[in-house]
Amino acid sequence: MDEGAVARLAGRFGVRYEPALAAAPAALREAVGAADALIVRNATQVDAALIAAAPRLAVVGRLGVGLDNIDLAACAARSIGVFPAIGANARAVAEYVLAAALILLRGAFMSTAAVADGRWPRDELADGHEIGGRIIGLVGFGSIGRTTGALARAAGMRAIAHDPAVGSDDPVWAESDTESCVLDELLRRADVVSLHLPLTVATRGLIDARRIGLLREGAILINTSRGGIVDEPALAAALAGGRLRGAALDVFGIEPLPARSPLAGCPRLVLTPHIAGRTDESDLRVSGMVADAVTRALERSA
Repeated sequence: MDEGAVARLAGRFGVRYEPALAAAPAALREAVGAADALIVRNATQVDAALIAAAPRLAVVGRLGVGLDNIDLAACAARSIGVFPAIGANARAVAEYVLAAALILLRGAFMSTAAVADGRWPRDELADGHEIGGRIIGLVGFGSIGRTTGALARAAGMRAIAHDPAVGSDDPVWAESDTESCVLDELLRRADVVSLHLPLTVATRGLIDARRIGLLREGAILINTSRGGIVDEPALAAALAGGRLRGAALDVFGIEPLPARSPLAGCPRLVLTPHIAGRTDESDLRVSGMVADAVTRALERSA
């Protein structure tokens, strides 16, 4: 959490700031015993056992937007308010998606080792594509999906999106110049598919082998939402077989990604360690938003 946001909280409340508690469940359970509020990132599991160990807990702040690490039912049963940083890291994720799409479509940026070694793969890399005029398919059209679509359109792309939570008559479609379509149609049409979904029972395994098979030849898949949504072995097979132009994954079913994963050694694959939403600027926005929300909630409950 940004130091300035921690300091603002410390000016009003007693604060124990120990990021290492995320990896020490027993110590965390002991620490929350006297806590009125708990602020976490995605690594901390705010499960029923942790909530039961915190009899005074009234507020959970989430430094990010995903809530799959928080037992929302257990929080609701205790009337514990949960405050994610909705929208605060949208720009960071959107820029990551656009950068990954540009890199994978062009195909030239993986040549550093070859060029430094004295080789000159100019002809092999001359089949890159421009992003202008291509279609980005956004699976999930919340704040991050909409921001990603806006950046992609500014780069000359056309945007289509699928989100069952946004009605077909919602004015956002016209306002954002984005076409609403069903998921399978989106996968068949898009040159770049970008996932912006929470991990739920309904979305776990959503992009499975069948749906990966629907992607058009030469398509790119980008996942910055949650691991578990994409079938990683099926994606690895599609990349190895050459059907896809590439993929970028920032999230995985198990994090850190285990050694000898099916993804290891796949061609045209960018892997990053759950970092798409993390920039200096987004950390400031996320930390400030959560600190303010927690402060308001605690003052209301005082």
